Formats: sequence, structure tokens, C-alpha cells
Amino acid sequence: MSNGILRTKNDKVVDENGKSIMLRGAGLGGWMNMENFITGYPGHETQHRAAMLKVLGKEKQEFFFDKFLEYFFTEADAKFFASLGLNCIRVPFNYRHFEDDMNPRVLKTAGFKHLDRVVELCAKEGIYTILDMHTVPGGQNPDWHSDNVTNYAAFWDFKDHQDRTIWLWEQIAEHYKDNHWVAGYNPINEPCDPEHYRLAAFYNRFEAAIRKVDPHHILWLDGNTFAMEWREFTNVLPNCVYALHDYSMMGFPIGDRFKGTAEQKTKLQRQFLRKAQYQLENKVPAWNGEFGPVYSDPRMDSNADEINQERYNLLGAQLEIYDRYQIPWTIWLYKDIGVQGMVYTNPDGFWNKTIQPFLEKKRRLQLDAWGKYPSKEVEDVINPLVKWIDSVCPQAKETYPTPWATERHIVRSTLQTFLAQAFELEFANLFKDFTFEQLDEAAKSFRFDKCLQRGGLNKIMSEHAELSKAALTAGPSEERLTSAEEFDIDE
Repeated sequence: MSNGILRTKNDKVVDENGKSIMLRGAGLGGWMNMENFITGYPGHETQHRAAMLKVLGKEKQEFFFDKFLEYFFTEADAKFFASLGLNCIRVPFNYRHFEDDMNPRVLKTAGFKHLDRVVELCAKEGIYTILDMHTVPGGQNPDWHSDNVTNYAAFWDFKDHQDRTIWLWEQIAEHYKDNHWVAGYNPINEPCDPEHYRLAAFYNRFEAAIRKVDPHHILWLDGNTFAMEWREFTNVLPNCVYALHDYSMMGFPIGDRFKGTAEQKTKLQRQFLRKAQYQLENKVPAWNGEFGPVYSDPRMDSNADEINQERYNLLGAQLEIYDRYQIPWTIWLYKDIGVQGMVYTNPDGFWNKTIQPFLEKKRRLQLDAWGKYPSKEVEDVINPLVKWIDSVCPQAKETYPTPWATERHIVRSTLQTFLAQAFELEFANLFKDFTFEQLDEAAKSFRFDKCLQRGGLNKIMSEHAELSKAALTAGPSEERLTSAEEFDIDE
């Protein structure tokens, strides 16, 4: 039974009786907002769907994607998730499910078909959902996960993009305003406003507009620059949680390996406290909306078991920090093809076997940003270009988003945007001449009973979910967010 619509009280999330609720769970990435590394295609979701349409035709393309959405999250997923003691799923979605760029401000009610289904499945298992518009009109950042096929985040320069986003959220809020199991609305994922002040101004407008439709649900507001900083945030909005994302490069193939040293653990805490500075100073709730390492594939890495144990240890060290400060979290992510997911498609299953040669090519050419592996072939091309640019224009490395430096800007433009989109048809042609039955089987590869479970990850998450419940039962922690350390970007 629901305890009413959740709200904030001081630096906590509470139910209608004022009892603290500690939300712990995962993000349903790759589902209603598709991402290349999660399901295997290159480039961006819009390009992927267009290529599949060209190869399969309208009827088969629509059939495949509808079946994919159906199988990706079912009652079995909700029951498994709840069995781990987890109680919150962040649900990313692409605005294009609800509005067409060529027919703006006309609601596509079909977008609610699968979203309603998942919200209801979760509610039956006592799982709250946070609705996350991962992709907004114009693109809020220059990355693939905002389905932005350019490096230009036009959302910030065109008021109409912002107005459309508010309009669409008004429609969504009207739809869910009485749903007690919706924990609230996450209006923009990982915004990147180069001027900083426009994000805070947008949140002020957004909050005022949504409160006229839905005065009760929590707004979960990401910080700027991929949810890592809070410049120009000058006022606290009511009934809002302020979200950070806390990835560590020690969880990625190109980062330092985590050995659990005191220095590494101190670094993890320092980075978390830096990102939580705004929440700390204003005594408002903090939420870690995304974090988590990627995992090595034993078929491709001979020392995968050792590396993955280090990644589990890293995750455990991060969760200890979040336990200490009693903040809600949603790990990234629930399900994929074996990169990060709690649940993942079978390497010997129909989907993975179909796309495996292409995955190997993507890895060699570094077409995906997430889980990027070293590649001498690519580095021999990119490194001289980066060195030359930095020599003729030293300020290039200061281009926003500044955590990227020159190398990531160049890789993002050349490999992950231009080259990746050129491979879209090659990927789509893997499914050429598939029958409806074969397309159904491909989509069914993502069904829970066809997938495998990442036991080490799920065990750690379940243990820390139980610890959070025990902490709430014992009462408030004496250790709170009491100090922030210097700005130190590792991402």
C-alpha cells in the first residue's frame, strides 16, 4: 500500500506521514530512451530507428520496436527488482515518444502505452518510479544519450525548445498527478548550459508551471555539466531534490584500477562532497541519480574476473559513502547487453550472436564513449591531431564542457558522431530480410527469462539497500554533509 505522494522535508524525502523514505534502485536506461552501448547499435537513437526503418520497412520496424519495449521490462523484472530489496526505478524517456518535431505541441498519447505499463508493474511490487526526460527538444547536452546528433546543445539558445519541454511536462504531470507510486519528475538529464545561469532560470520557470498542474510531486533537478556542478544556483525551490551523478573513472577501462587504497577512497569521498556542495550548503535533499562501473567481458579479456572484482569493490566503496550520508541513489543501469547492467542479454542468445561481430568493430574503432577500450589504431590517428590543436590553440582545451579537454571533443565529433552514424545502415542490415518471427525472437532476447544476472553487482546493491533500511529504523545518522572539499573533476 502506498503511503501517499512523497515530498521533501528539510534534507529528506518523506511520505505523507512525515516518515523518511530511502529510495535505492537503478535506472531503466536503454528502454524508452535508447543508448548505443546498452543495446549495441552505433550513433544515436534517432539514426538507429531511421536506419531500421529503411532496411525493414514501416510495418516490421514498428513491430520490432514495440516488441522490444514490451519485452525489455515485464512483471518478472519488477518482481526480481523488488526481491533485492530495491524500491525505486528511474525511468528515462525520449520526448519523441510524446511529441513530433514536425508536429509540435500535439501530444502523442501512444507514448503512455508502455510507460503506464511499467509504472503500474512497479507499483504492484512497491517500487517507486522517477520519470526522467532524458532527451529534450533541441538537446540539453552534446552527448549521444540526449539523442543529439550534433555537438550543439540548441536547447539553451532557443526559447521555443524550452517552452515545448515545459508544455510536454505539463501534459505528463496532468497524467500522473494523482499517482502515489510516481516519486516525481526529473525534467532534464545531465544538462550542459555553457552559460550556467540559464539552467537555474529554466528550473524557476519549470517549477512555477508544473505546480499549477501538479502541486504535490517532487521535482528531481540535475545539476549542470552532466549533473556535477551548481554555479548560478542562487535560490532553493520548494519540494525539490537536487541531483548529482557520481561516476568514477576508476570504474572504466581507461581509468586507474581500483585497489582500495586509502588515497583512492579519500578521492571518492572528495569527489562526492564536491558534487554535493549545493545540497550541503542549503540543507536540501541530495540524490545520486547515476553512478557505477562498467564490467569486462570474459570472452574478450583474459583477466576479466580480476578486473570485475575490482569494479565491485569500487562500487562497494561508493555505496559506503552514500550509506554514511544517507542519500537516495539509482545506479546506472538495470539491463543491457553486458556492459553495466544488473541483468543482461545472454552472450549465446539470438540478439548477441546476431550483433557480436559488429560489437567487436565498435570496440576496435571506439565508436561508443561508454566502456571505451584502448585502441592503438585510433590513438595513432587522434593523438597527433589533439597535440597539434593544443599547440596552435591552447585555449581549445578549455572549450565547454571543460571536463572533456581537447581529446574528448575531437573523439566525440569524429568517431562517436560522424563515423558512428556512417555505420548505422551496416548495423541495420544485420536484420535485413528477418521475418516477423525472427524480429520477435531478437526483441525477446531482452526478456527477463532469456537474460542473465550479474550476481556480484546485485548482491552488493541488495546488501546496501538493507543497510539503508536499518539506518532509517535506527534513526538519523550523526554524520551529515558537513563539509565540502575543493572542486576536483575526475570525470
